[in-house]
Amino acid sequence: MGRLLGSLTAVLTLALGPALAQEVVERKPSHCRAYVENVPGFQVIRAAAALEPQTVDYKSQVPDEHVRLNYIDHSMFLIQTRGGLSVVTDYNGYIGPDDVVPDVVTMNHAHGSHWTASPDTRIPNVLPGWSQDGENAVHHHLDLGEMLIRNVPTDIRSAYGGVEAHGNSIFVFEAEGLCIGHLGHLHHTPTPEQYAAIGRLDVVMAPVDGGLTLPLPEMIALLKHVRSAVVIPMHWFSTGSLDRFLVGMQDQFEIDVRDEPFIEVSLRDLPRTPTVVALPPRFLGMEGR
Repeated sequence: MGRLLGSLTAVLTLALGPALAQEVVERKPSHCRAYVENVPGFQVIRAAAALEPQTVDYKSQVPDEHVRLNYIDHSMFLIQTRGGLSVVTDYNGYIGPDDVVPDVVTMNHAHGSHWTASPDTRIPNVLPGWSQDGENAVHHHLDLGEMLIRNVPTDIRSAYGGVEAHGNSIFVFEAEGLCIGHLGHLHHTPTPEQYAAIGRLDVVMAPVDGGLTLPLPEMIALLKHVRSAVVIPMHWFSTGSLDRFLVGMQDQFEIDVRDEPFIEVSLRDLPRTPTVVALPPRFLGMEGR
């Protein structure tokens, strides 16, 4: 855990590591500023072209004005920018047989499948999403130029039926003018203050197991409330649990089930109708295996 605390210190000093050696791309201003008032009932509908299926993989160049999201496993996604920045969410230490070293990893504390006490020492920025002392929430504001990463702490159920305060974080990634949210291992509906801190989300990665995280009816209500242009389900353990989620969303969202684990999104091509994009998980380096 000392290694983890050391990584946190590095993060809070905004260490850029290998990112400095990559193409320097100025971050396009995003519109996901936090709201200063309570926001119950707000809806956002983007008027843009529908998402088109992609045939790329994580090794190829990200097109201009786009961000690529690749579903690895469980709650892990690889997020990539055109300037070469890469982030892995809810990193648990294994992302596949390929030797990929991301610039940033985020982690959450509910289960060992969402974090590791021994992250790859080559990763320059390790962001634990839970309180380090059990009392004070951790707050990240990591500005890598092309991408800004921040978090909104939430509580989780403890192993003995209680509550672990600030045990999870909703991480928000701002890049190419997009606001991309990862709910982590969310156990409760956000408070009005947390909704305000999150702000508007164009893309959201949401756990839909229906039991270990937020119950499925509550998760569906949350996503219909936020009404992001793109919802990517994660943390599902069978096609049955995924199908139940899709059925619950289909009255207000288009359903797009993909064969590949990638999508590339930009402000210009967000779908006209809010859409659930279901991606199959695939470890990095498992293409064609």
